[in-house]
Amino acid sequence: MKNIIRCEWCGDDPVYIKYHDKEWGRLVKTDKKLFEFLTLEAAQAGLSWITILKRRANYAKAFSGFDVKKVAAYTNKDVQKLMAYEGIIRNRLKIESAISNAKLFIQVQKEFGSFRKYIESFLPNGLPVVNNWKSLSQIPARTPLSDAISADMKKREFKFFGSVICYAFLQATGYVDDHTTNCFVKNRA
Repeated sequence: MKNIIRCEWCGDDPVYIKYHDKEWGRLVKTDKKLFEFLTLEAAQAGLSWITILKRRANYAKAFSGFDVKKVAAYTNKDVQKLMAYEGIIRNRLKIESAISNAKLFIQVQKEFGSFRKYIESFLPNGLPVVNNWKSLSQIPARTPLSDAISADMKKREFKFFGSVICYAFLQATGYVDDHTTNCFVKNRA
């Protein structure tokens, strides 16, 4: 049986392997999915991604299937319910930021036509960045691109979306392809 070579970071955890093989670095084209990743990446701040990934279904349930309009309408009563929900990370600031980020996400959609168009406005020629790293050690935690996007989002008052989280968001959603050159996903034709 042929050995499949993957990016080193996913190791042998089945959850990580499935996520790597089927999702990570694949271009996300819908605002709903971009809002999902925005919410999950912000929840991940200070934690490992696997911690959030394993709770992803719970986050979907807690945050109305990542329906941005529904989340934007959450009240203090909803915050209290989420604080009691054991399926997610019960950090009040992160929960409240998901709600305020939803409102800001909608503002960006109105301004740019979609959140996707907003992200693409930062990309060279509006196209995803494709890197050709040979190993995990070469991949940066942040770049001038993630610095620019996170600075603009901070100006717009998004929370829990610094440059490192922004770069992880760009990688996850395929706006930056950081699969290493030996990874089978990078070499799919």
